[in-house]
Amino acid sequence: MSAITRLTAGALALAALTACAAETPAPGGSAAAKKPDKVAVAASDTECKVAVSEVAAGTSTFAITNGGSKVTEFYVYAPGDRVMAEVENIVPGLTRELIAELPAGTYETACKPGMVGKGIRNPLKVTGEHKALNTDAKLAEATASYKRYVKSQSDTLLVKTQEFVDAVKAGQIDKAKELFPVSRTYWERIEPVAEIFGDLDPAIDAREADLAEGEEWTGFHKIEKDLWITKDVSEDGPVADKLIADVKTIVAKANAAELTPLNLANGAKELLDEVATGKITGEEDIWSHTDLWDFDANLQGSKAAVQALRPVLEERAPDLVRTLDAKFAAAEAELGKHQKGDGWRLHDELSEAELKSLSDVINALAEPISEIAPIVAK
Repeated sequence: MSAITRLTAGALALAALTACAAETPAPGGSAAAKKPDKVAVAASDTECKVAVSEVAAGTSTFAITNGGSKVTEFYVYAPGDRVMAEVENIVPGLTRELIAELPAGTYETACKPGMVGKGIRNPLKVTGEHKALNTDAKLAEATASYKRYVKSQSDTLLVKTQEFVDAVKAGQIDKAKELFPVSRTYWERIEPVAEIFGDLDPAIDAREADLAEGEEWTGFHKIEKDLWITKDVSEDGPVADKLIADVKTIVAKANAAELTPLNLANGAKELLDEVATGKITGEEDIWSHTDLWDFDANLQGSKAAVQALRPVLEERAPDLVRTLDAKFAAAEAELGKHQKGDGWRLHDELSEAELKSLSDVINALAEPISEIAPIVAK
């Protein structure tokens, strides 16, 4: 583990310790008559013990404690593996919380030790009626505003991914290298929405290290390796065709999706977690080292979600808005030191001290962003 990886894990630990740890649950229990304040989830390398198997419709807070040795994730899935809510990068020994808005229906919860595979799943039943968060006019407008942002980014994602795919299929390696980080910028800005749709996200964006044994590798990073390492994309035509087909599918789904205000709040935090655990460490674009393009895109995507929620936050938590403005400005200023022409310096050009400074401003921003979801869920 590098110094930066240790630093990032420590920072995540500090943030996670602010979450309230719950007692170890017994598996398969039923929901109490009174809606629990938090649903305890005891995750390990081999188990995913959820304290209840039934909750009341509305917002539920899951407190996931990782008692295993591997970093894990927690998901709530609707039928068809549609992601209702997720929290990634739960490091061993810590607790992180996830707030999900769940209408009545049948769902599955899942822990993913090592953050790979389909996960250890349990059924979850949601019963009763609830007043949807989007019935609040300001929250409804926030969601509509964010959907307009997603539409603008996804439209350009289609254009730039097609240009990238065309260059790959034409064997134009230098041009494809130039387009790789540019096309991914639009993907990274809307990734929380893209991740809602089951297997499409890994098909497009899985890294080699993310693959479960025997899993087919496709998408951006498969082509990235061939561009920078093998320097041969002559057999990547089918991979490129699948990439653009998958992007077209996910763009159509993203634009048609019914989002909730918690999708915005959780997504803003999720994008910063992506920065802390992938971009700062250099693990995301491990061959091209174009991680700062993704860093900037994640930061801007997070800011767009927060800006959409701004009228609500100004009404409910004005002090938090001022803090967020200051922390976003600090993060943008620190990243701006590494701008190079129309793009960014490569990850392997940055010193440990520079990476630490970037890590510090992201972790400082992540803390107040984690306060948004509980405010939205009130």
